[in-house]
Amino acid sequence: MFKIRENDLLILAVLILIANFLPLGIAPLFDLDEGAFSEATREMLVGKDYITTYLNGELRFDKPILIYWLQLLSVKLFGVHTFAFRLPSAIAGTLWVVVTYLFTKRYIDRRSAFFAALFMVSALQITIITKAAIADALLNLFIALSMFCFYHFYKTEEKRFLYLTFLWIALGFLTKGPVAVLIPLAVSFIFLASKKALGFWLRAVFNPVGLLIFLAVGLPWYILEYREQGQLFIDGFFLKHNINRFSNPMEHHSGGYYYYFIVMLIGLLPFTYFMIKAFGTFKTFMQDDLKRYLLIWFGFVFLFFTFSGTKLPHYVIYGYTPLFILAASQVTDRFSRHLLLIPLILFTTLLLFFPEIAVLLKKSIHDKFAVVLIDHIYSGFGLFYHLIVFALLLILIRIWYKPLSLTHTTVAVAFVFTLLINYAVLPAYGRVMQEPVRKAATLAKTKGWKVHMYTRQFPSFNVYYQGLTSKEPAKPGDVVFVRVTSLRNFSDYDILFRENGFALIRIKK
Repeated sequence: MFKIRENDLLILAVLILIANFLPLGIAPLFDLDEGAFSEATREMLVGKDYITTYLNGELRFDKPILIYWLQLLSVKLFGVHTFAFRLPSAIAGTLWVVVTYLFTKRYIDRRSAFFAALFMVSALQITIITKAAIADALLNLFIALSMFCFYHFYKTEEKRFLYLTFLWIALGFLTKGPVAVLIPLAVSFIFLASKKALGFWLRAVFNPVGLLIFLAVGLPWYILEYREQGQLFIDGFFLKHNINRFSNPMEHHSGGYYYYFIVMLIGLLPFTYFMIKAFGTFKTFMQDDLKRYLLIWFGFVFLFFTFSGTKLPHYVIYGYTPLFILAASQVTDRFSRHLLLIPLILFTTLLLFFPEIAVLLKKSIHDKFAVVLIDHIYSGFGLFYHLIVFALLLILIRIWYKPLSLTHTTVAVAFVFTLLINYAVLPAYGRVMQEPVRKAATLAKTKGWKVHMYTRQFPSFNVYYQGLTSKEPAKPGDVVFVRVTSLRNFSDYDILFRENGFALIRIKK
């Protein structure tokens, strides 16, 4: 019999391998975010400007510089490939799991550390961002490190942990800006205020050596960028992408106060059950320093982004790390196999029939582009997809009827769900939505065509095209990349490429 307790690290290593690394190149880059980060990195490689980022030749102030530097290093080592753009996130995501395991093991026990890591690696939202070519896996690593090191400092009063806290905050500041400072600053304040120890907080926050570390690591790039771009940088980064994101919904990303409740119910699958079960012991959390700290961490993130004007699903992930630890600390052998498996079986069944459901709902959908994609949905969600999902569904049903221990059940569920998302769902969606973009860009690059981008940007096109696209009005003879729903805006053209919802056309008049 394979003993999980003795092989927990091997299980986690295999799960991380199949969740974070093996799928790196399975699906094309996804627009908008992955394409934008990757194209900005490609333009940095070509333009050799390592301070300012550009997207299709225009200034891009969305995020600070660190993720671009790491992607640039990866691309220089492995070439301009999807794998290379995603590799830094996979490494950061893996380190995020490792430090969570080590922290939980130190302050609770090895069993809880195993479950915390297992929950984290297999969670729906986590398994997506830990291989996405964006900044969030790296940011979550630095948030977790800063929060863990500050708690170490609180418990031991060893200055090295405080200095490390400032270092991780500085690196987070270089990854995504003020949010990396806000979360540890606010959570530590609330926690120590609840302990009536604000003097400790003030001495820690205003420690001269710590502040020097933060300024030396986190500030130089901001100074250099301001010297190069001046007020454009202040307006674009701090005002637009930080202050305005909190005060107003940007790019139609809004939602009600229930928004993150719904996100979490789905995003924490397959182990939402254990997260909900943990809150059944909410009253005991405030009686223990660690659990109080973790609860405040999660609660601050959840409430802060609930009241933010701009709401995106991945914002709440900044508070998931403590949630995984809290849930793991409450896991007992007394659990409901049915409550654990019912949501997962329903979710998998829904995914099995997702193409058929989409076709049935097509007449009620008003988005013309979505209708076109549904017309071609079986190009991605075809026989191979159905076979994989059906096989995994059978495994879940088998687990339902075959009594297993808690650990064997959770391990089996984690592997099934990881395979479902990474080897069935994401590749299928990529074949429908992104593979035509990649093919069109590769064709245009091979033919040496100068391409105009019509209406909406698809930055992943630029990555595979390995060049900039024009946004000027197309003239006769020009090649245009366009959604097929926009073809009606052109009177006379030849189709050079057409697949699913996308086309390359040459304007005739």
